[in-house]
Amino acid sequence: MRKKFLFTPGPTPLPPEVQEALSRPIIHHRTTDYQEIFAEVNEGLKYIFQTENPVFTFASSGTGVMEAAVVNLTREGEKALAIVGGKFGERWKEILEAFGRECVSLDVEWGSAPRVEEVEKILDKNPDVEVVFATLCETSTGTKTDIKSLAELCNKKGKILVVDAISGLVAMELRTDEWGVDVVVAGSQKGIMLPPGLAFLSINEKAWKKIENNDIKAYYFDLKKTKKAYEKTDTPFTPAVGLIVALRESLRMIKEEGLENIWKKFSLISFAVREAVKTLGLEIFSRYPAEAVTAVKVPQGIDGIELYKAMKEKIGVQVAGGQAHLKGKIIRIAHMGYMDYTDAILAISALETALSILGYSVEFGKGVGKVMEIFLKEGVFQ
Repeated sequence: MRKKFLFTPGPTPLPPEVQEALSRPIIHHRTTDYQEIFAEVNEGLKYIFQTENPVFTFASSGTGVMEAAVVNLTREGEKALAIVGGKFGERWKEILEAFGRECVSLDVEWGSAPRVEEVEKILDKNPDVEVVFATLCETSTGTKTDIKSLAELCNKKGKILVVDAISGLVAMELRTDEWGVDVVVAGSQKGIMLPPGLAFLSINEKAWKKIENNDIKAYYFDLKKTKKAYEKTDTPFTPAVGLIVALRESLRMIKEEGLENIWKKFSLISFAVREAVKTLGLEIFSRYPAEAVTAVKVPQGIDGIELYKAMKEKIGVQVAGGQAHLKGKIIRIAHMGYMDYTDAILAISALETALSILGYSVEFGKGVGKVMEIFLKEGVFQ
């Protein structure tokens, strides 16, 4: 049996501590035992979100809390701005339109990032826009948005900024309170090192005031219900108990390693992977690469789908392919969650091998050597 390694930008590998927690006997959620766990989890979530404000937890995918943000923060017929530079920016637009909101979109070329000046022009032209929806890490293209500058603009203009940090949280720097980000949404299956099934939403007082004045047409995702239960260390509906128990373990691990250290680790890993890829004669797709995932252009003469298959089926290393018009044109290598420096060496080794299998001229060890050179220079293995 071939051993398998996961390098997809969600789900990500699970630490043994999390796997062990998932195997424990289930407990009832309306008990003091569960409340103690949930209280610790709520404090741990504040740490990874870098906020003193509440972080609500839902049994859903990340898309669920994206919907929650739209339904609670905007009204039917209201105009909102969505920054669209990939599949997940598109999702903001699709959710807004599904609920009858008027979506003004800033369409950014895939692989590029929004410029604050462009956002400011749109807000000046549309002064009735109250909420801006953005993406920290556009997973489909491996692109990073300058959320700090965007938050400064939104605060200057009196707008609410909602950030999709589903793939970026923990792996990438995000200082919610310090930067003045109003709402952040995230999911469990990426940097938080859990299976899919939990989603999170942090919210500050500025955003909450808008919610209080909204006639919210929601049931499960009604944040007023959620806040009322949260204040009693509870949830309005049945939580995903087993995942919450495992979440406590992953949050403990993150806190023990230290968020700043994790940011530095993935910044270095992503840099090393990009440099190794370039050493092999390949190109990085994004002009503003994210630390959480690297999108690599497939070289001419190579079928990207076959490259993905070769890595997965012949070597046992699973990366992600391209989406929409990028299908077959890029592969995406994740750097998030339960991954370390040696994982980068393995990923580049698998890429070298798969390219060679498909007939691309590879000098074996060239990419791997570049990764190791960077890590040794930075004292990673000392």
